[in-house]
Amino acid sequence: MSEDNREVILETQGLTKHYGGVHALNDANFVLHKGEHVAIMGDNGAGKSTFVRQITGVEQRTSGTIKFDGKEVRFSGPIDAREAGIETVFQTLALADDLDVPDNLFLGREITKFDWLGPFRMLDYKAMRQATIDGLERTAVKIPNINNTIQNMSGGQRQCVAIARTATFASKLTIMDEPTAALGVQETAQVENIIRTLKENGEPLILVSHNMRQVFDLVDRIIVFRRGRIVANLKAEETDGQDVVAYITGAKTGEEFAGAA
Repeated sequence: MSEDNREVILETQGLTKHYGGVHALNDANFVLHKGEHVAIMGDNGAGKSTFVRQITGVEQRTSGTIKFDGKEVRFSGPIDAREAGIETVFQTLALADDLDVPDNLFLGREITKFDWLGPFRMLDYKAMRQATIDGLERTAVKIPNINNTIQNMSGGQRQCVAIARTATFASKLTIMDEPTAALGVQETAQVENIIRTLKENGEPLILVSHNMRQVFDLVDRIIVFRRGRIVANLKAEETDGQDVVAYITGAKTGEEFAGAA
């Protein structure tokens, strides 16, 4: 086990998910410390996305426990996870194309005023706009005009809006699933700078990525999944791409981990 004395923000023990006879995730023991950035790597079907879906409440686990911010949790859905402080940037982004930046950031959690009027209360656009500006500044996201609708933005700008949403609500944990998979070089660099800003701010991150260069540039540890199991827990500074690939392909098997910390 790790000798890291930093406070733990997320821990899973024996996390398992079966789809009928398919064992998509088996006995995943994982630890993430506050302020730590960890990459999850593995081939397609290795269990990475299944693992994230259990943590965020998208699916219900077959067995195992999840502890978040010191408490055992069982989220009934993504909204529960979000309210607890887990913000996730999925590949699909979940943005509304016809809405502008503030409306997207506050979609489903709008700020209202005149609440004493009951059903006649009004949206507080000024407060949402200022909170949006603050969130963008916090992550160093540059959006030329936050009043533009999402459909008029580039892929990189859309991705940045989705990431800024995590900062606007002061998340305790950010999870990014392949955040630059469909982006060009410049847009990828912008997203990576945002991730570095999160690190500077001491905010923990789980990064699901196939991009080896990106992983080694951005994270502290690398967790490798293969066939639904965690097969490697590596410090980025003490390993290299060939070693990671060996675990991904099965050329190097290692032990079935009692804990990835």
